[in-house]
Amino acid sequence: MSILIFLGVLFALVLVHELGHFAVAKWTGMRVDEFGIGFPPRLFGVRKGETEYTLNLFPIGGFVRIFGENGDEAGGEVNDDGASSVPSDGGRSFTDKSRWAQAAVLVAGITMNILFAWLLISAAFAMGVETSVDESEAGPGARLVVLNVLPESPAASALDAGDVIESASAGGESIESPTPSAFSEFIGRHGDEAVTLAYRRGSERGIAEVTPKAGVVSAEASRPAIGVSLSMVEKERRAVGAAIVDGFTYTFTSLKETALGIGGLLYDAIRGRADLSQVAGPVGIVGLVGQASAYGLSALLMFTAFISLNLAVINILPFPALDGGRLLFVAIESVKGSPIPARYAGIVNAIGFVLLIALMVVITVHDVSKLI
Repeated sequence: MSILIFLGVLFALVLVHELGHFAVAKWTGMRVDEFGIGFPPRLFGVRKGETEYTLNLFPIGGFVRIFGENGDEAGGEVNDDGASSVPSDGGRSFTDKSRWAQAAVLVAGITMNILFAWLLISAAFAMGVETSVDESEAGPGARLVVLNVLPESPAASALDAGDVIESASAGGESIESPTPSAFSEFIGRHGDEAVTLAYRRGSERGIAEVTPKAGVVSAEASRPAIGVSLSMVEKERRAVGAAIVDGFTYTFTSLKETALGIGGLLYDAIRGRADLSQVAGPVGIVGLVGQASAYGLSALLMFTAFISLNLAVINILPFPALDGGRLLFVAIESVKGSPIPARYAGIVNAIGFVLLIALMVVITVHDVSKLI
């Protein structure tokens, strides 16, 4: 089921991104030859007007093939001196349009990913999202949720972030629906005793046994603890208008944080200090999508929005084969006043594509190694 949900999420993200390129290309008068979901080989296609809509075998992306975008199709070929060597279908090729039109087409996919994230976040806010609240203000529907689990702590092999602790029992004493302070006091009273926890993880319930010990929390070395940070969480719904406004703010705050995170990762990679544990490829995302869907539709929408923002930031990077790399080419051509020769642009983009595939393979191998 997680794989099917992942493919559905991927399909939606690719469709939205490519629709941005497609719509602006049509709007600026470019000839769009193909709108493809997935990468070839082709499974089947349907032609409508001048555009063929295709479904391809590998569902890990998509593309819009615009006439003349690579400078090497009939009607858009460019010589080494930058001059067009053949007619260009009445000025409808990508290279015939102004630099602003070319840039608009390239930026459109990224823009659509951001707008799509805003839509998803707003919908999640309207449906209701889990929000941390102070225990003194918590309503009857609030639950005790694990926010984080310390590595190598007593709870590390028993609980995960997102688990809801429903009860705890030890030494003939038990507490139901505890608050953070009540749970902490309970653990403190039962140091070195086995504590039985009843928890809910998504739609599944489980029982775990942990033994508190002192020294887990360095700031309170003498207090017994199991190594979790906790919060009362309840579902908060917003009116549609408020959801849209708050969704806008949250989207661009998240976009900024995503950009800083990816920028920091790239900086560490340049210094040879990149931490791959913070990166997930297709295999890792399948598991994360499954976890998000287990917590309900609003959680899945928020996670999909997060992926959409990540795709927007990654695609704007000035790296060959990405939209940002092609945008850089347009900027260079604007400065030099003539197109970059198609042969050179094709070589650079091919190298960039190979490097991206190699990176995906490395990340996938890392994802798989965590499952073994």
